[in-house]
Amino acid sequence: MGKARRRELRIGAQVWLWSVHHRHPPCQEVLSLRREGSPAVLRLVFAERGGRFASGGYAHSGLVGSADAALNLHEPGVVRRFVDAADALGLPAAGRNETEIDGWPLFDTLTR
Repeated sequence: MGKARRRELRIGAQVWLWSVHHRHPPCQEVLSLRREGSPAVLRLVFAERGGRFASGGYAHSGLVGSADAALNLHEPGVVRRFVDAADALGLPAAGRNETEIDGWPLFDTLTR
C-alpha cells in the first residue's frame, strides 16, 4: 500500500485534515481525522467481520459497507458526515493525541 494522502475539508472557518489507509490483520480501512492546529487525531477503524467489508482485495480503496449499504471514505461528502457525527460525540477528545474507535456504529448511524 502507498502512503495515505492527507486532504483538507473546510467546514465554515474550521479545517479538518483527513486521510484513508488500509491495514492488516484483519483487513481494515482507517479514516483519520484531525482539526488543523490540534494534535488530537481520531481514527475510525472499519475492520472486516461478519456481514461487514472493508475494501480488501475485491473492492476499491476506501470502500466500507454491509449487505445493505456502502460508503466511500475517499468522498469529501462522506467524510463530512463522519466529522459531524464524531463532533456531536465530542470526538476527538481534547488533550488526547490519538483516539481510535470502531467506525461501524457511526457507519450504522449514517446509513439508516
